[in-house]
Amino acid sequence: MKKPSGTRSDESEQSLVDVAAIDHLAKIVSKYDLSEVEIDFGEFRVRLARERAAAPVFAPAPPAHAAAPPAALETAAAEPAAELVDAVKSPMVGTAYLRPSPDAKPFVEIGQTVKAGEKLLLVEAMKTFNDILAPRGGKVVSILVTDGSPVEYGQPLVVLE
Repeated sequence: MKKPSGTRSDESEQSLVDVAAIDHLAKIVSKYDLSEVEIDFGEFRVRLARERAAAPVFAPAPPAHAAAPPAALETAAAEPAAELVDAVKSPMVGTAYLRPSPDAKPFVEIGQTVKAGEKLLLVEAMKTFNDILAPRGGKVVSILVTDGSPVEYGQPLVVLE
């Protein structure tokens, strides 16, 4: 960036920046798919930012052999929020997986008794699969997510009794 040389007239008070330099920076932002660039030269500072449209979120299609969603999901909506206080919650934003692979059986099922430290499900974040372990022993009362569904930080995943 460079400041225009010479004296300013009333007419030229519109800008103290080199428009060609800003145009060049805008092309760099676009070329490298940046959301913003900030350049600071002492008192002179330029910040270029662009809004990005949110990428559409597509839920994976259920397998052809899949039946209706588990009854636990339907009953989970009816459960009072007070009962979800002790639910196992997601420690991160990601995608929940109830089984190690599409052909494998689920880690846990409703009615199953689990021990503390037993794997309940996986949450994939940034291509890393994170084990979600039972914090205590108990019976699986409900599974509040479906296989392959997105989850948020702190979202209840499984209720243990």
